[in-house]
Amino acid sequence: MGSPTVAQKPAEPLVALTGLTPREAEARLNQIGPNEPTSTRHYSFISDLFHVFASPLVLILVIAAVVSAFLGDVVDAVIIGIIVLLSGAIDFAQTYRSQRAVEQLRDRVAPTATVLRGGEWKEIRRREVVPGDILRLSAGDLVPADARLLMASDLYVQQAALTGESLPADKHATGEPASSKADASNMVFLGKSIVSGAATAEVVATGPRTAFGDIAARLVDHAEQTAFDHGLRNFSQLLARTVLFLVLFLVIVSIARHRDPLQSLMFAVALAVGLTPEFLPMITSVTLSKGAVAMAHKKVIVKHLSSIQNLGSLDVLCSDKTGTLTAGTVSLDRSLDPFGNPSQRALELAYVNSKFETGIRSPLDEVILHQPVCKGGRLHQA
Repeated sequence: MGSPTVAQKPAEPLVALTGLTPREAEARLNQIGPNEPTSTRHYSFISDLFHVFASPLVLILVIAAVVSAFLGDVVDAVIIGIIVLLSGAIDFAQTYRSQRAVEQLRDRVAPTATVLRGGEWKEIRRREVVPGDILRLSAGDLVPADARLLMASDLYVQQAALTGESLPADKHATGEPASSKADASNMVFLGKSIVSGAATAEVVATGPRTAFGDIAARLVDHAEQTAFDHGLRNFSQLLARTVLFLVLFLVIVSIARHRDPLQSLMFAVALAVGLTPEFLPMITSVTLSKGAVAMAHKKVIVKHLSSIQNLGSLDVLCSDKTGTLTAGTVSLDRSLDPFGNPSQRALELAYVNSKFETGIRSPLDEVILHQPVCKGGRLHQA
């Protein structure tokens, strides 16, 4: 608990520590790549259009339009084509605008890191950090890469995303080799936040090779199909099977009754086109776009329209561990002297230490400051 603020001894001498030269850093960046947990996928204009118009229902409508034009019903073919183009344009415009907004927001809030380059501390973008860089970390910073601590002073790191523990982890330089284990006391990991203290660390892994990068890669490896897309695909397959069955049934019946095969086929195709819901893509695109606009007014960016339905169908939201199985709070059971005996003096000294703690107070400091002995911000006489 709240021990006096005393800097730990460095795990190794830091004399003549100059970091990488700009040329060395550039060479490693070109060799290893940017410090991004996952590779950013950039889709071309053509691929985005293909994704929008690749819906099974849209393909059925396109086939219906082609068949109508082939049979001479140009008006129906033109109407179906216009509806398909309008619904696809609405979907594409909303998706493209949302993706651009996300990219601009990502560029605007790009995280940075303080590194030692050529003997000088410089602030660079996180994606430019490379293995071998020397980092300077302090309270409030986000760790830009997996790094081994060279020197640490009262360092507490919030790493719940890796370990699931809600309380900050105590970190210190030990001189031991780098480790990828989340509970390594001499390591800090990409994306985790410094709660209190200060440290100097050497980067050992960046980008996908970090502990967090492995998790992020598995999460974005295969995008799950939304419930809306799954339902629309099932409906399109049912519609296609129904139309195909009716066309074949009508043709077989007409041939059995010795009617003109060509006329029977044209009648069956006309019936199939009539059964196809031409306005359904338009209705879904307009409805989902309206939902995206409503979310935008609440400062929420919807990248894919089909995710609107998933959000609206949520009945129960489950969170892991803290706040469900545990409360995530610290409590003080008793204060003891060095011999294990109850001591009010120990609590008073702990209060003084927590009161004048530098940086951000730890959860234990907050608990000590709220003990009865410290009511009103003044020490009560024991």
